[in-house]
Amino acid sequence: MYPTTPDGRYFVVKGQLWRCTNPSLNEDVRQRLVDELMEARREVKAAKASGDPGQLKLARASVQTAKVALGERGPVWWDDGSPDFNRHQVTDSPYANWYRALSAETTKS
Repeated sequence: MYPTTPDGRYFVVKGQLWRCTNPSLNEDVRQRLVDELMEARREVKAAKASGDPGQLKLARASVQTAKVALGERGPVWWDDGSPDFNRHQVTDSPYANWYRALSAETTKS
């Protein structure tokens, strides 16, 4: 499991922040959107295999639509005015100290 920032807004993969799904989504809605995202990702794979650039563009647009609906891209889902650090290096963000402390803690174990 990837570490999640204390505020629940991001998870960290290979030192990069990725925005979490909007936690206020109803579970049924969230699952439907995740299913749509997975289908769109399968469409991207098929489009790449086919070599059809038009099909690939449509499939990638479907991925984007699903990710925006999940809150992982597009407008942020929080309302406190904090900036978005999606796809930023955690070490170049306000979460740098938290991540360094977390990394130090896991190396002690």
